[in-house]
Amino acid sequence: MNTQQPRVWFITGASSGLGKALSEAVIARGDRAILTARRLDRLRAIAAGHEDHVLPLALDVNDADGRARAVADAIERFGRIDVLANVAGRGVVGACEEFSLEQLREQMELNFFAAAEMSRAVLPQMRKQGAGHILTVSSIAGLVAMNAAGPYCAAKFAIEGWTEALAIEAKPLGIRVTLVEPGAFRTEFAGDANMRPARRIDAYRPVVEPFETYLESSSGQQMGDPAKAAQRMLDVVASNDPPVRLMLGADAYSIWETTLANRQADLARWRERGIDTAFEGAATVQIQL
Repeated sequence: MNTQQPRVWFITGASSGLGKALSEAVIARGDRAILTARRLDRLRAIAAGHEDHVLPLALDVNDADGRARAVADAIERFGRIDVLANVAGRGVVGACEEFSLEQLREQMELNFFAAAEMSRAVLPQMRKQGAGHILTVSSIAGLVAMNAAGPYCAAKFAIEGWTEALAIEAKPLGIRVTLVEPGAFRTEFAGDANMRPARRIDAYRPVVEPFETYLESSSGQQMGDPAKAAQRMLDVVASNDPPVRLMLGADAYSIWETTLANRQADLARWRERGIDTAFEGAATVQIQL
């Protein structure tokens, strides 16, 4: 990617939260930007005064035809897409059993399939260019399962695996891929936008209510600064050696380090019995990664 020229960014979920902060940082840097979200009025407000190099587009990322049109419009306007930032997403608050099948599918559609398909929509252009960078905003909940957030964790775990595989496959083509894993940031994520379950089961109240209380009490008080998160994403894109994972926030690192230690301990307890499952005399053949 030519770092001397303004980059062309395609940002989903650009009207609020981390998407808005990233959009503002990209515009301030003087880069070109295609800002997408369902609320076009909010996007126009962000783009105001920069219409010569910012294109706001109404987009529901779950709409396949809409994704294709938006990518085509972006290429028609700016000739290329250097960076895709998959930011659009939605959280949940509730126990796994409380959500309906339709709600589980909705979580997967938005937090997994939409991001995966958005990436697939820009990959042909990036392959043609021989360069590009895909940023997909996951979450620390894409690495660590949390009570009262099971459907969200499931979708984020899925996009983590898919994106890490894509990073391996796309690197030889000149395309870089980075997962962004934030902890708690001061956005609308902790508010009423979170999906609530179709029904409530009293038996789960003791494990769900602490999470509900945490979200309510921390809303507007989270330690994470979206503007700083946006700057770190710009830094990653500018880097000659960007990470596959960009974790954001001391809370995220703390949760991950505790979880990693617990997982190692859990695996170690059954390691010998887990290994002792081979045919007698069979050779170990490593999977090539």
